[in-house]
Amino acid sequence: MIRMGVDLGGTKIELVALSEEGSELFRKRVPTPRDYENTLQAVVNLVYEAEASLGEKGTVGVGIPGVISPFTGLVKNANTTWINGHPLDVDLGARLARQVRVANDANCFAVSEAVDGAAAGKKVVFGAIVGTGCGAGVAVNGKVHGGGNGIGGEWGHNPLPWMTKEEFNSTRCFCGNPDCIETFISGTGFVRDYNTSLIASAVDRAPVKAGYEIMALADSGDKLAIDAFDRYMDRLARALAHVINMLDPDAIVLGGGMSNVEAIYPRLPELLTKYVVGRECNTIVVQNRYGCSSGVRGAAWLWEK
Repeated sequence: MIRMGVDLGGTKIELVALSEEGSELFRKRVPTPRDYENTLQAVVNLVYEAEASLGEKGTVGVGIPGVISPFTGLVKNANTTWINGHPLDVDLGARLARQVRVANDANCFAVSEAVDGAAAGKKVVFGAIVGTGCGAGVAVNGKVHGGGNGIGGEWGHNPLPWMTKEEFNSTRCFCGNPDCIETFISGTGFVRDYNTSLIASAVDRAPVKAGYEIMALADSGDKLAIDAFDRYMDRLARALAHVINMLDPDAIVLGGGMSNVEAIYPRLPELLTKYVVGRECNTIVVQNRYGCSSGVRGAAWLWEK
């Protein structure tokens, strides 16, 4: 039987169909309608099109930028706001005449990388997405660990550990709390920090808009950029050490735009030992295997067993 995964985002809906071995058999994306009923129909249409193309019926898993509340059965916290307050899994299941599994997209990322990605074969995998925002998911034995409240892996909305005096009460997160990890180690946080230091330095230079611009400046020897990346690395190490101290995963896989910065990986091992309890750490931290496809593949692997 084929396994179909759907990545339901704010601007596009993507479906991928995988074989039992994980080979990609079908892929298509369409724009996301801006209302609930048409969004449901767009997913249904993609599923039926894939099945018609492949001549086989399959399982369906869906990754969303939110969660289904275990208390109400309704979607909450999704930035695709029109699916909030609806029983998405039930409604899709009724239209497709089968059970549909729905999980947070960061958890789908963790599952993808745990099943056949960069952390394949590892028992406990922490998947951290450091892009425009900052999310994370946990996979145990290749399955989502959502937790009793459905918020397993909500790492980005905890305070940055071991804050310095300068960091304390220096940022405000969209969730309403100060100094969330997301505000420091997302790509957006990296850019904010550099531009803040640029203004303070009175250097006559335009602010940057993306992290790769800072890395290019650092590669050219620019001190402001080098210092900004040093701060970023220390904050990333602190944030990941917190995870290791609590969960001690077998592997950490990074996703999102900042995961493409190759300079991160050789520096992290030494930095982690500064903050992990006992000052010893052999946790592997690796770049993802499937990039932007990891979430949709993970949605398909929600039916791995």
